[in-house]
Amino acid sequence: MSEIKVVTNILQTNDEITAKNKKILDEKRIYVVNLMSSPGSGKTSILEKVIAKLKNEIKIAVIEGDIYTTKDAERIEAQGIPVVQINTGGACHLDGDMIKNSLDSLNLDSMELLVIENVGNLVCPAEFEIGEDIKISVLSTTEGNDKPLKYPLMFEKSGAVILNKIDLLPFTNFNKEEFYKDIKSLNANAVTFETNCIKDEGIDEFCSWLKDKVVEKRK
Repeated sequence: MSEIKVVTNILQTNDEITAKNKKILDEKRIYVVNLMSSPGSGKTSILEKVIAKLKNEIKIAVIEGDIYTTKDAERIEAQGIPVVQINTGGACHLDGDMIKNSLDSLNLDSMELLVIENVGNLVCPAEFEIGEDIKISVLSTTEGNDKPLKYPLMFEKSGAVILNKIDLLPFTNFNKEEFYKDIKSLNANAVTFETNCIKDEGIDEFCSWLKDKVVEKRK
């Protein structure tokens, strides 16, 4: 069997499982976010801030993906919300079957927002649907503004893009004008946010937008 055929079969199987996941989550009216980024972008810090601001208004749960450790899951669990850890054992992304098994460990009737924090990687996570309503990608200013064109699929598929660590802009060569130009060329409909977790900048705006998405699906 050729490599192309194998990859096609894997994606097809994932799509079938994901469709079942999506049906269950839609029936429960749970808004699902697939949060993606490279390692070190600050997506866990953003997630911590979001949970702290919204957990008294919205019932939140998190599925935490990591290759080996549970460090991020422990940070999220400290927020006092349900967390399921997935260790991929070397795989660079989460898939539909992993999510299916995790859903069995959550009380879907007491959940309004499910955030799936994917494995830190700018390539593979964008290729696999996992039952989400939206993909959100996080990029930090320290990574360089060239990443959208280097990893276009991630940004083409993201309904929202967060530019994090904007406080470090003066210390980088990050060109915001080029960054937003590239984002627009790849995905004109993507909503963009700028955040600084240290000073809590931009988090309220993102939370307000996300809350509206959750409320809309609950109608």
